[in-house]
Amino acid sequence: MNILILGANGFIGSHLSEHILAKKPDWHIYAMDLTQDKLGDCLQHARFHFTQGDMTQKKEWIHEHIKQCDVVLPLVAIATPAMYVQDPLRVFELDFEANLEIIRLCVQYQKRIIFPSTSEVYGMCHDAEFDEEKSPLVTGPIKNQRWIYSTSKQLLDRVIYAYGEHKGLSYTLFRPFNWYGPRLDNVFNPKPGGSRVLTQFIGNILRGENINLVNGGAQQRCFTYIGDGIDALLHIIENKNNCAHNKIFNIGNPSENISIRQLAEMLLEMIPQHYPTYAEQAKAVQLVEVEAKNYYGDGYQDVSLRVPSIRQAQEHLGWEPKMDLSMGLRKTLDRYLT
Repeated sequence: MNILILGANGFIGSHLSEHILAKKPDWHIYAMDLTQDKLGDCLQHARFHFTQGDMTQKKEWIHEHIKQCDVVLPLVAIATPAMYVQDPLRVFELDFEANLEIIRLCVQYQKRIIFPSTSEVYGMCHDAEFDEEKSPLVTGPIKNQRWIYSTSKQLLDRVIYAYGEHKGLSYTLFRPFNWYGPRLDNVFNPKPGGSRVLTQFIGNILRGENINLVNGGAQQRCFTYIGDGIDALLHIIENKNNCAHNKIFNIGNPSENISIRQLAEMLLEMIPQHYPTYAEQAKAVQLVEVEAKNYYGDGYQDVSLRVPSIRQAQEHLGWEPKMDLSMGLRKTLDRYLT
């Protein structure tokens, strides 16, 4: 199988590439990204064919590689919440417009696309757990610009579904629920909101800074270790007996549903216990409650609960998460701190 991964140097792309090369000896990867710092040994591998560049500029390369590959994974996106408010037009241009071109090329060349949707599409849905086929997708008013990411992804989901129904596009949509692990973000980026919540908190502790808990950190999330997520993706790419054909899958860990405050408290307990080099910095950290508008700026709106139903993935992929949060955090911290 020939697989095209756009955004191969990202969090998901780098882990997926690493696992494919280790576990699938007859799969070749053709990849593009702006940088290559997360790809490590993949770059030296005979079955990994990497081109450094911008997918919005290298259009001839994109056409040729979509034509020659069996499966296309467009993983390029801005997925940092602060950016949804700070630069919503850039989010729309990259996450929606650039990916729409890739989707249309997959239709044109009759190629299978595996597209990263997001748990954010459910927005402020009131269901106790989110079902891919039944739960309503609820977002806030236009002035709350944080929803531009969610609605851009949601519209692409709808476009892909429509191309499947009316033009025969073969697709799978997957919705990651707070995937975390090594290489998530740069923990040394000191900019508030410059990374996702886990890496932001780790960085705060390493620098001995207070941790800002937006709206008190009461909002809850289901954290899913990257290894579990990649395992689901491999099943989706394999698509044995068409098990993933034209389906949508939540890929998350509903049993690891904790508040953002609890996540901060876990890290403050684990880091000095297991990584004594940073014990003094951790002792200096206080948990500080801040309002969302003071942290992200006007236009942000938060979601209190986000729990996936994973029945579809269990039934069709034979998949369920295995890594508990405590062990997953240790694996993540080991990679960052040792």
